[in-house]
Amino acid sequence: MRLGRGVEWTLHCCSVLGALPPPLTISGSRLAEFHGVPAPYLVKQLQKLSQAGIVEATSGRRGGYRLARPAGEISLLDVVTALEGNDHAFRCTEIRQQGPTAVEARKYVRPCGIARAMWRAEDAWRAQLAAVTLADINDELDRTVDPKQMRKAIEWFKEEL
Repeated sequence: MRLGRGVEWTLHCCSVLGALPPPLTISGSRLAEFHGVPAPYLVKQLQKLSQAGIVEATSGRRGGYRLARPAGEISLLDVVTALEGNDHAFRCTEIRQQGPTAVEARKYVRPCGIARAMWRAEDAWRAQLAAVTLADINDELDRTVDPKQMRKAIEWFKEEL
């Protein structure tokens, strides 16, 4: 399974939005600048998040994006499914029912062991993403971000906001 770049980008943006004190917002182009990514692509991803009720866009001179609900109520899985959809990563085509050894379809009463194993793995992956919220990610920032980078980010946002 390969997730699109937009997943990483928007998760970082959602983390930033989760750290903004209400009612502050930041524009999609400024989020793109902060992360060094293309604004048009990022804004399309943010629009998907808006349609899914994860972020909300405000208009006007100081308009921009903010989280639509508290960071503790938005899981990483919420963001991933808003961008990538909820389809299974593994698609079983029942290949065992093809070829010279196939038997009549009614003999295949259970999915094969390969499909079952793949679906269990995906369920575990989804459960892990569902268990981590944006608030959890932000709670780790002091331990995972270099202090110099954190100071630079704070200064950048002070100038922006």
